Amino acid sequence: MTLIEFIQQAVKASAKSIESTIFLLGEGCTIPFIARYRKDRTGNLDEVVIEKIAKYSELYEGIVKRKESILNAIEEQGKLTDELKTKISNSYDLTEIEDLYLPYKKTRKTKADTARENGLEPLAKVIMSQNANDITSIAEKYINDKVGSEEDAIQGASDIIAEWINENMYLRKSLRRKFQRNSIISTKVVKTKKEEEGAQKFEQYFDWSEPTYKIPAHRLLAILRAEKEGYIKFGVGIEREEAISFITDNVVKGANQCSQIVEKAAADSYKRLLEPALANEALAEAKEKADLNSIGVFADNLTQLLLGSPLGEKRILAIDPGYKTGCKVVCLDEQGDLLYNETIYPHAPQKETTMAMKKIRSMVNAYNIEAIAIGNGTASRETEFFIKKIAFDKPVQVFVVNEAGASIYSASKIAREEFPSYDVTVRGAVSIGRRLADPLAELVKIDAKSIGVGQYQHDVDQTLLKKELDSVVMKCVNSVGVNLNTASKSLLSYVSGIGEKMADNIVQYRSENGPFESRTALKRVPRLGEKAFQQAAAFVRVKNSTNPLDDSAVHPEAYGVVEKIAKDMKVSIGDMISNKELIARIDTKQYITGEVGILALQDILKELEKPGLDPRRSAKVFEFDPNVKQITDLNIGMVLPGIVNNITNFGCFVDVGIKESGLVHISQLKEGFVSDVNEVVKLHQHVQVKVTDVDLGKKRIQLSMIL
Repeated sequence: MTLIEFIQQAVKASAKSIESTIFLLGEGCTIPFIARYRKDRTGNLDEVVIEKIAKYSELYEGIVKRKESILNAIEEQGKLTDELKTKISNSYDLTEIEDLYLPYKKTRKTKADTARENGLEPLAKVIMSQNANDITSIAEKYINDKVGSEEDAIQGASDIIAEWINENMYLRKSLRRKFQRNSIISTKVVKTKKEEEGAQKFEQYFDWSEPTYKIPAHRLLAILRAEKEGYIKFGVGIEREEAISFITDNVVKGANQCSQIVEKAAADSYKRLLEPALANEALAEAKEKADLNSIGVFADNLTQLLLGSPLGEKRILAIDPGYKTGCKVVCLDEQGDLLYNETIYPHAPQKETTMAMKKIRSMVNAYNIEAIAIGNGTASRETEFFIKKIAFDKPVQVFVVNEAGASIYSASKIAREEFPSYDVTVRGAVSIGRRLADPLAELVKIDAKSIGVGQYQHDVDQTLLKKELDSVVMKCVNSVGVNLNTASKSLLSYVSGIGEKMADNIVQYRSENGPFESRTALKRVPRLGEKAFQQAAAFVRVKNSTNPLDDSAVHPEAYGVVEKIAKDMKVSIGDMISNKELIARIDTKQYITGEVGILALQDILKELEKPGLDPRRSAKVFEFDPNVKQITDLNIGMVLPGIVNNITNFGCFVDVGIKESGLVHISQLKEGFVSDVNEVVKLHQHVQVKVTDVDLGKKRIQLSMIL
């Protein structure tokens, strides 16, 4: 099977599109670049399909390498037959390949290995043929200094037979299917741990069972965590007697003494070898599915969070609220630079409300503040009420900002580099303010796992999680584009073709030489070659450049085409931008070249209509119910405004303005069946919810969007 054929089994795309994509990836092109600027080469494949092609191409190479390794290992043993070589060479199923390799795998010494060393394999063959009537007298011939009796000889032969049954491809495949379709995962509480405080969150799994193939991702990951923490034990299995009967039906041929030995060996083979291995396989498969599912949920949530509504370049006063330690206040300019910081004490125990109001008014006037951002942690609601009581001289918008991960940023190396003279409290407040201005630019500085928009993110495959989340951040950054002269090192590092080291070089060059006057000036950065420039140039924006296309998503390689269009239309490029009437008259077919095809031209014209348009919606002010400040203020039946702050497979969590978020179960999202929570709600969506249950003891709130 060729690489293209292998990929086509999983990806719906033409052979030509796949081949072109693989070629571009091999040239070092990034996925965002290929998806946006090589549409004519790939047949307009989107990022999702290109990612799949990259993934299956890597998988194919891994399978080829594994097969080579296995073939070499068997050949070294002198056991590689033409038939076996053909079977391994023609297979692209890793499980099947490993099954074929199983009899030749060098592992720890088995009972069967010992029996073979003791010369008992010929006896095992006699027993397995099930033709001999007096096996005891035959076994007597195999007694030696290592085999003390006929019983020992028969037992050794049985160990070899058990191993043969374990290595039987048909039996193994058939039983594997039974595990995939019929296995049950069941749990039992560890009685000595049952009363411990931590055990209560896993209470539903103290005695639980359900089909392995049906178990939802969040439930399996919860069971695995409970087992890891020692509160429960669990197992995966199918009906044992049925499995053993299936094996004996296939290996027992008669009713003589040999057949009885084979039957006993079959039961031993299943209990000792097949059952543990296949149970582990079934669990690993279920865990892999759960990981992919959970990582997918996290990736969707992270995408929505990163592409959250920006307020834009405004002067912002940001507050990290607190009681005893006060509220940390910072004033930021349009670029998010720190102008001033102060601590106020409007709440108990100090309750210096009047003084705090005067200070806030003074800062708003002195620094020409246009908006106020309040972190949604401790004392958030009280701070919001306090701010809204202040009579400002001009309208000032007030926003409550999700501060998840701000404390991680404030203690990070990045924060220390940005603000070496300030403590973590000031850095945290700066992060809150910058999140309001541009969530994407600020959140890229934080490890995505710390943002708190996933389910059981610490229990999934961490390598896979990091790879997926890095991919999400890269997609988001490149879909929006970055300002080359204001972007942080963290933000630049996710731009197509740049990376961490080159981002460092760009920031250093910028600080030493001043702002970039054009995209072309990027080439002057040390060690930034033509390939990096090609991959990165169109994803960075340079405002006030002599070439207006530098502040658009038009790639520099297409500037010549745009210049020709402008010349033919007898206008300047600047006159053509945003002129829909003029753009509508352009005949794209006239301008197709070897490098710029029809799809690229269509994108160019769209971009000329709205150059540099931010795909994100603008931030909107939201107000919680002023009467709800803590969980005890909630009553069943109460309808409240809320913000979706996390999405899972089983529903979404909604912030109604108190410390505890409430759960809207998937069944309560809307009337009728819902298969995907993301079809109904999005992260940060403003919703109306009804309180259906409040458990003060466990601090759990159940909500419904069916009003």
